[in-house]
Amino acid sequence: MATAPDARATVWDVAQRAGVSAMTVSRVINGTPTVSAGNREKVMRAIEELHYRVNVAARAARIGTLRVGLLYSNPSEAFLSAFLVGALGECGRSGAHLILENCGDLRGQRVAIDRLIANGADGILVPPPLCDSKAAMRQLSALGMPTLAVATARPSPRMSAVRIDDYEGARTLTNYLLSLGHVDIGFIKGDPEHTPAQLRYQAFIDTMRHAGHEVRAERIAQGMFTYRSGLLAARELLARPTRPTAIFASNDDMAAAVVAVAHGMRLHVPGDVAVCGFDDTPLATAVWPELTTIRQPITDMARGAVALLIEHIRSQRRGRACAPRHRLMPYALVVRDSTAGTG
Repeated sequence: MATAPDARATVWDVAQRAGVSAMTVSRVINGTPTVSAGNREKVMRAIEELHYRVNVAARAARIGTLRVGLLYSNPSEAFLSAFLVGALGECGRSGAHLILENCGDLRGQRVAIDRLIANGADGILVPPPLCDSKAAMRQLSALGMPTLAVATARPSPRMSAVRIDDYEGARTLTNYLLSLGHVDIGFIKGDPEHTPAQLRYQAFIDTMRHAGHEVRAERIAQGMFTYRSGLLAARELLARPTRPTAIFASNDDMAAAVVAVAHGMRLHVPGDVAVCGFDDTPLATAVWPELTTIRQPITDMARGAVALLIEHIRSQRRGRACAPRHRLMPYALVVRDSTAGTG
């Protein structure tokens, strides 16, 4: 059923009314000259009938100016802060504008994507966890708009991506804990829908088994990459009659929560329990003791993602296809005071 004229119409509603693809609607809105006169007329008629809202000012301003859209729903404020520093810096260097849209559920994703298009976005960055949302990726693919996934552990061969090797990073950190003498290690998982969380956990299990240590089920707790979920997971692990000697949390937010819970239980970090995280966000050095972690160069990844996306946008403007490219960034083990040996 077509959307009524008084409803909040989207690009997909316009496409349905006009009988064309969402990609065609996007191209008409953004003034792409390759759309046929007949399709352009049908789209414009549907826009008028549905009272679709197009930001005319944004369309006018985008002439000669690149607009990079950022579709965001990451629960970690520390990750967002580091990402924005890089994205804004590269946009400023390139003379591009950054447009940020936050979203949540499937309907929210569609509305946010629609707002980015209406506001003249030429291409869209998709950091985690949306980079692993099949629904969001399908929607963006249908629009034919240059799109780049950031920090997905399993990038699509049809889309450009910037990432680190999460598996090797988690393996490196697990081996470091083992080298300190820890064999009874607790692990806090991240969002199960997020591919880096899956690989970090798998690397931990594989590395422990390779070293001859089975990980008991009670040493694993589920988190969601948020500080609050880290509090719940830490209480679950540390309230047991026998505690692990170390806890590996899948990101710094949850690791910081482990430190807080340990302090509340009058446990010494790292004497009673060593704690480590992943990402090396600013939060890693804002807690005491500072966190041992794997440095994911989030700011540099954002810079690289913006630069690569702008290349794709410029190629599309020249009418040239741009093959997907996957850029692997280096990670590093950062040792700080939250970990120590068992001796």
